[in-house]
Amino acid sequence: MCSASSLGFTQNGPMTQGDDSTRAVIDRYLRFALDEAPGRSALYAEWAAGVAGNPEIAAILARIAPTHRQPPLVFAVTRLLGAPETDFAGWARWLGENADAVVAECAMRSIQTNEPLRCAALLPALSLIEGPIALLEVGASAGLCLYPDRYSYCYRLDDATVVALDPESGQSEVVLVSELRGNARPRIRMPQIVWRAGIDLRPLSATDSVDRAWLTGLVWPGETGRVERVRAALDIAASDSPLLIAGDAVDMLPDLAASAPPGATLVVTTPGVLAHVPWAARHTLIDVARAVGRWITIDAPGLHEGWNEPIDIAVWPADAFALALDGRVLAAVDPLGGFVEWRAESEGQPG
Repeated sequence: MCSASSLGFTQNGPMTQGDDSTRAVIDRYLRFALDEAPGRSALYAEWAAGVAGNPEIAAILARIAPTHRQPPLVFAVTRLLGAPETDFAGWARWLGENADAVVAECAMRSIQTNEPLRCAALLPALSLIEGPIALLEVGASAGLCLYPDRYSYCYRLDDATVVALDPESGQSEVVLVSELRGNARPRIRMPQIVWRAGIDLRPLSATDSVDRAWLTGLVWPGETGRVERVRAALDIAASDSPLLIAGDAVDMLPDLAASAPPGATLVVTTPGVLAHVPWAARHTLIDVARAVGRWITIDAPGLHEGWNEPIDIAVWPADAFALALDGRVLAAVDPLGGFVEWRAESEGQPG
């Protein structure tokens, strides 16, 4: 098991030095090194442990506003600006030489993880809705989760069989591989999407080279296949750009929803974005989404009170978020779409 001492960090010393902001950085980066990076990125685990054990480096990061100094954001910014993907000592030297540029760039950036694999988790919920569908995503980034009908799917079952699904035009350049866990099976079919739009505080463009570099740079080193998947999805989005609006979703969602084509069922999705919205505004946004159309979300069970029935966190899988349609929990899913464990009592009927 990973521990503070195994990462070369002890709480005697760094944890008692520096001001409150520096200590906050140390605590956050130690938690990331111990709990979040292992199994996903050995390099990020090493960098984070190094920050936690080095008050001088932590003090540099303390100059960044708390909302812009999350480890994945800071590490992605340093890589974007040219930091070497080497050991902590080499990265720390580079950071010391480029501290002002990193602080300034982090202030302008936010985590905009745009993982198309999330569509593998969204698809079972979309399969319960008759088309045509007007799809509207909150926190859309570059809109890569607005193309579930343009991707191919490969769901692996516990008995090693596979459920495959392709667009009508044939196998996509983006093939999303996910697990179907447990005994229950959702209905899976390709949605009929006739309109796609998104809202983001700072939308990214699939045709802009800087935005493409930022999105691929948000992939953690060591996550095999993600960069290639994001690039292929960016090419699909670039060939048929969605309508992306910059602004606050609470304010802009009603008007944008009203512009959806008549005759289409409006579906608002909030996959993984509500965690970045303050508590009160989070629930206002949920109310607005449910008022303007159908609502699909992927969230941690304790993130909000928008579920139709409370989720028993004590028995919920520790590695899973909840997939819900109109507040009804359908499945436990990997936050990025790597698995789906269907939990609804029945598949229900489309509608």
